[in-house]
Amino acid sequence: MYSVSIKNSVFEVEKPKDSIKVNEQILDWDITKTGEHHFNVLYQNQSFNLELVQIEEETKTITLKLNNKPCEIKLKDKFDLLLEKLGMNMAVPNAAKEVKAPMPGLIFDIKVKEGDEVKKGDPVLILEAMKMENILKSPGDGTVKSIKIKKGQSVEKNQVLIQF
Repeated sequence: MYSVSIKNSVFEVEKPKDSIKVNEQILDWDITKTGEHHFNVLYQNQSFNLELVQIEEETKTITLKLNNKPCEIKLKDKFDLLLEKLGMNMAVPNAAKEVKAPMPGLIFDIKVKEGDEVKKGDPVLILEAMKMENILKSPGDGTVKSIKIKKGQSVEKNQVLIQF
């Protein structure tokens, strides 16, 4: 299943076998490729010209022109939806705000101190959970403002550990 956002509307999209379901309804359309990035879409006896302008894989964003009108589509696959459900959304802006515990555990080590500059992906602490060491990384660029935990402390899921 996918979540597709167009402007302020969100649609649930599934692809069972040879069809496409949008919000539980099978979409009955015909798509014909007419050029390198151009398609003709026939839907409910209407014809639409579709041009694929750009695909941003990192942000999962597709830019289209539908009858020459620009349209931006944001996609979330089943993994994005699961991460979002678990409170671990990776599609955040580049500026870090905080690091939360993804699960209950014990703070094994803290890799930063207040005032440190961090970049997206830098390790900030190690959380021991279920007898495994999990390296938690900065979700974006920022400066460590406060560290809310201490080494050896037990934490709960979604507890704020570090603020930027």
